[in-house]
Amino acid sequence: MKIFINGRFLSQKLTGVQRYAAEIVKATDQLLASEELPAPLRGAEWTVLAPLDASEQLALNAIRIRNIGKLNGHAWDQVDLPRAAAGGRLISLANSGPVLHSNHLVVIHDAQVFRRPDFFGWRYLAVHRSLDRLLARRATIATVSDFSRRELSAVLNLPAARIPVFSNSAEHFAATKPDFAILDRLGLAPQRYFLSVGSMTKNKNISLAIEAARSLGRPDVPLVVVGGDNSKVFQGKATVADPGVILAGRLSDNEIAALYARALAFVFPSLYEGFGVPPLEAMLFGCPVIASTADAVRETCGDAAAYFDATNAGELRQRMLERLAAGAISDDERNRQRERIAAFSWRKSAEALMQFLSAQIAAKAVHASNR
Repeated sequence: MKIFINGRFLSQKLTGVQRYAAEIVKATDQLLASEELPAPLRGAEWTVLAPLDASEQLALNAIRIRNIGKLNGHAWDQVDLPRAAAGGRLISLANSGPVLHSNHLVVIHDAQVFRRPDFFGWRYLAVHRSLDRLLARRATIATVSDFSRRELSAVLNLPAARIPVFSNSAEHFAATKPDFAILDRLGLAPQRYFLSVGSMTKNKNISLAIEAARSLGRPDVPLVVVGGDNSKVFQGKATVADPGVILAGRLSDNEIAALYARALAFVFPSLYEGFGVPPLEAMLFGCPVIASTADAVRETCGDAAAYFDATNAGELRQRMLERLAAGAISDDERNRQRERIAAFSWRKSAEALMQFLSAQIAAKAVHASNR
């Protein structure tokens, strides 16, 4: 039996989706190396098929990586990949894959292109809505949370029971060594700043966190915003001169880990998520979390966060005031964080993937024997 993994994510910029794919592959590789496999998968040959322009590297023991094809981007996905994966089981972990492969599992992380079209340009919407609908007809769709399962079931007209969930995790961040020099570089004192980490995508809603920080009127306890091209994100709504806001730009994981570890609280104002990894990353470092009431975020954080309406800056301001009054994280809060962190791991997700593949193989064998 041949099992192929779509390695296009190795040629893409690292975001949450690409990190998910990489971590699932690494956890699967560890399971294969330990031979802790369901019986139907024993003896299978596992290969990551990657485009020639793949720049990211994975250190794997039981899964080999093979560069194939001549194209790139969606063309590689739809033309080169299905040719190379013909005759085998294909797993795509990063939102897309070939529609012409008949034995295919695709992880679609959320239903944003259907639920929040205002987040995207029309070309992107047209491509990804069409692709998702085609994949729903041709492939097995999986996702990362119960919320996303309900969403995808509704928009793709699939029974929710047919959509398995292989959750995200933040445990990869636990091994990151904090670089505390970033506090001096940004002029920060421990427990005297709030932190937000967000890209330029509209769903991250960082501008609301900035509005709340301005209205808080506490330049001595600023909001530190870590992310990409902040001038594009905020569209002139914030500048370096804004009191109470520090735009830190892109930072390394080591620097972000240090900011998590010393922040008064992590602020996560997202409007829509398929899962919500950054709050879990903050919890790894014992940072209190103030999060939006987006459904997937509540599913991820449970009772280990304080919540606010993502459209209400005044409500976020109130949660920030409450954190200022409460001070450092309590033992009870930390225990609740540990429980949430323990609920998600890459190994658990890789095991769930293995069990699902095994059940599918067993079901096909039974069907074939009954013919």
